Amino acid sequence: MRILHTSDWHLGQHFMGRSRQAEHQALIDWLLQQVAALDINAVLLAGDIFDTGAPPSYARELYNQLVVRLHEARCQLVLLGGNHDSVATLEESRPLLSYLGCTVIPAVQEDLTRQLLTLRDGEGKPAALLCAVPFVRARDVMQSQAGQSAEEKQLGLQQAITRHYQDLYQLAVAQRTALGEALPILATGHLTTVGASSSESVREIYVGALDAFPSNAFPPFDYIALGHIHRPQQVGGQSHIRYCGSPLALSFDELGQSKQMLLLETAGSAPLSITPLTVPCFQPLCSLRGTLAELQRSIPVALAGIADGQLLWLEVIVEGDDYLSDLQARIQQLLEGQPAELLRLRRARSQQAASLAAERSTLDELTAEEVFERRLELEQIDDTQAADLRQRYRQILQVLQEDQA
Repeated sequence: MRILHTSDWHLGQHFMGRSRQAEHQALIDWLLQQVAALDINAVLLAGDIFDTGAPPSYARELYNQLVVRLHEARCQLVLLGGNHDSVATLEESRPLLSYLGCTVIPAVQEDLTRQLLTLRDGEGKPAALLCAVPFVRARDVMQSQAGQSAEEKQLGLQQAITRHYQDLYQLAVAQRTALGEALPILATGHLTTVGASSSESVREIYVGALDAFPSNAFPPFDYIALGHIHRPQQVGGQSHIRYCGSPLALSFDELGQSKQMLLLETAGSAPLSITPLTVPCFQPLCSLRGTLAELQRSIPVALAGIADGQLLWLEVIVEGDDYLSDLQARIQQLLEGQPAELLRLRRARSQQAASLAAERSTLDELTAEEVFERRLELEQIDDTQAADLRQRYRQILQVLQEDQA
């Protein structure tokens, strides 16, 4: 059996005011080509199907198109709710879509058997068991208690999510025993795991949810298909726990990543085979940095690779000349008559300038988070250390806010 793992489509997203409808349409067309060419039996979309809880009508049309076209291709589709998705929006069409071979899991279910799915091969025979876990909201798996500290709430949620996975795994083992076949047991998840590397487009979840779930708390699944983090990566060096990443670059800092989906192949009790499928770039993006003189040389280079009929979406970060008051006009002049659109212009400030700007700001003008972030910018630490400090700071801040309430 062949299964395709994808996540974080964010249908309906506007990239700095620009619609991505054409890109998502091209993505669906490409996906259907892969399903036909590679004889894929099931597609798993591990959360953040939509970008917002109230997606625009064209995003819903793309969603319905995906379901119908995969049904016509005789390919099973499993859709998991993410933190961006509205449970109500996904639930409203769930019963209808079930008749088209699509299983939608908007949220954690009271009846856990609804989250245990049997995936079938091209001949309709059971080929894998799937513990379909969407984004887990704290209210779905635990009850808050008065007087709990932030750390106690975090630990309680971690334990509740661990129990949820363990209970589902035990159901799957019992189902496998009843079937009498050595079927692989797979799982999904939409969360941040310890050590995962994110990007600026990932909306972090801090209030009432778990910052990071330890990978060693997962039961011994044969494969765990994760969503929420947009960078494709293995978790903790374990090849069977993976983020496939988003198929489209959702922010400029995701440029340079190889966007992909993951193809899983099962064959009885044999180990799963995992093959990345590179997703083409449907909308060229570019981020350029330098002085005006350097940009005058780098912009033509960036435009050289643009195909006829395409338009480059561009971010420009100006260094050295950031004091100029007419930067926008100067950059637009460089782009005049070129197949490019300037989406964001930023002025790069030196460390010293940023420090002086911070000193000129009064505490009354800044939030507690902004003060912390400005102080953190002055430290020479890596991303992992910075993320740990942010987590500790948020926990302390939450305790103080609760004490004052």
